[in-house]
Amino acid sequence: MLDSLWTPTTLGGISLPHRLVMAPMTRDRSTPEGVPTELNAEYYAQRASHALIITEGTQPSADGQGYLLTPGIHNDAQIAGWRKVTDAVHAAGGRVVIQLMHTGRIAHPDNTPHGRRPVAPSAIRPQGVMFTASGPQEMPEPRALSTQEVAATVEDFRRAAAAAVAAGADGVEIHGANGYLVHQFLADNTNQRTDGYGGSIEGRIRFAVEVAAAVADEIGPERTGIRISPANSYNDIAESDTAELYPAVLNALRPLGLAYLHVMHAGDEALLDALRAQWPTTLILNRGGTGLPARAKDIDNGTADLVSVGALALANPDLVERLRSGAELNTPDAATFYGGTAAGYTDYPTHTS
Repeated sequence: MLDSLWTPTTLGGISLPHRLVMAPMTRDRSTPEGVPTELNAEYYAQRASHALIITEGTQPSADGQGYLLTPGIHNDAQIAGWRKVTDAVHAAGGRVVIQLMHTGRIAHPDNTPHGRRPVAPSAIRPQGVMFTASGPQEMPEPRALSTQEVAATVEDFRRAAAAAVAAGADGVEIHGANGYLVHQFLADNTNQRTDGYGGSIEGRIRFAVEVAAAVADEIGPERTGIRISPANSYNDIAESDTAELYPAVLNALRPLGLAYLHVMHAGDEALLDALRAQWPTTLILNRGGTGLPARAKDIDNGTADLVSVGALALANPDLVERLRSGAELNTPDAATFYGGTAAGYTDYPTHTS
């Protein structure tokens, strides 16, 4: 039933032994300075049998941080910390790309080393609260980036991509989904700019395309992927023109020759089919809580080239081996998803332990 998951393939310049990818998941277990630790290295190395590991979202700059204890990739200490992770994954036979995530307005100053207001395409406060060391707090109204600062932020992504490769990563994934900065530029409820980065669809997609072009230019398109989540309302996003927006995004990205597109699917099958037909290279599909047989079917029918899983990979470090042998799966413990110690992080048992 899952046979199609186990066929080898390639992703850009990376040979993959099968098609089951570990999705990016925020775990809030880096140091307060955003440095990955030996514990993080152990966690990822345990899961190296996945075809590819896409790491948790990693801030490309100090202003890119929104949550507590998330890693960065913009200074020497963080690069050294990530080197521990990539070395451990490679030693275990795995492949790993670092996801670059600028949270934009989904942030609170108390969670950052500098205490500055969050930045965003426009000064529109998101609904909801942010967990901080002193408890949940309303997220403040962000400061709108100037046109010059937008260009500087593109360069932050470029430098972070170079840093990721210097840290030993096999590539990077640009986080253009889930209501974070790149998505905030795409969506018309969060982007009300009047310069060249707002207004029309062409203006709203400009930042995403410039980021992708800068990263691909810096480290090579064969090492560059991007994640999108059409029609995903997470983090107070509302798109009025999804059906036109995402084909325009892909049309602008196509000439870059990126290694892959990672789609977090929200249920519009017609749009998914259109994006699949439009995208020329590898497509990774994440269907949330959908069962694995359905995901294997996506590979069988050509909707996806690879599929990514989140909580299943979190709770089952040996997920690939369990699925191949038919072993029972561990149940994820939601109480330990974010922050804490090794409990619920590196202590999930393997089926042979």
